Amino acid sequence: MRRADRLLQIVQVLRRQRGPVTADAIAEELEVSVRTLYRDIVSLQSTGVPIRGEAGVGYVLEDGYDLPPLMFTSDELEAVMMGLRHVQDRGDEQLIRTASDVIAKISAVLSAEARDEFIEAPLYAADVRREPVPSACIELGDVRRAMRRQNKLKIAYTNGNGAASERVIWPLTLAFFAQSRMIVAWCELREDFRAFRTDRVEQLDVLEERYRENRVILRERWWKIELARREQAAADKAAAAKSA
Repeated sequence: MRRADRLLQIVQVLRRQRGPVTADAIAEELEVSVRTLYRDIVSLQSTGVPIRGEAGVGYVLEDGYDLPPLMFTSDELEAVMMGLRHVQDRGDEQLIRTASDVIAKISAVLSAEARDEFIEAPLYAADVRREPVPSACIELGDVRRAMRRQNKLKIAYTNGNGAASERVIWPLTLAFFAQSRMIVAWCELREDFRAFRTDRVEQLDVLEERYRENRVILRERWWKIELARREQAAADKAAAAKSA
């Protein structure tokens, strides 16, 4: 790792931690010696980066400090481009256009060398089962805006067995899979978390009413339940294979 990238990464490590971080922990993450880490900290402090702390105790980055915009390491540029390419490949029309806009904006402010590195990043999130995603009758941009504002949605939905119903849901996550797109939501009818395929939503209305529970907390609750379900399914499968 280049020294400039390492100095930037030290700031990033401190930014994502709320409490003091020891030199040993930072040095281990960056794969450098503690002595080198101490020199880097002093170098950052001498340039005005407000790092508080001392050897043996830990370091914190003072509140209010931010990096100059769009200072990316090589790894970060590759990660961003990989994600944007995946959006361009599997996103809805609005997200595809937005991803192209983001690439153009980032490219416009990078140095010539960094811009070439960004555009030519050799990473792709390939899907070997590449198939067309079923088209949706609804505007997914409406779903994303409703999630941001925590608006409830009223949907007309037909499940895999052909049964139609009307639901009021609290949208939490919009998931893009290889062969489908799903709205993960709290369903008022079932009083539980449910996932709805967007190509089976025949009508969608964004309601003025908002759900009060925090979307992030609800999503974390759903994810814990989902992980437990997956673990149980894996255990059942292993038990069935063992007894076969």
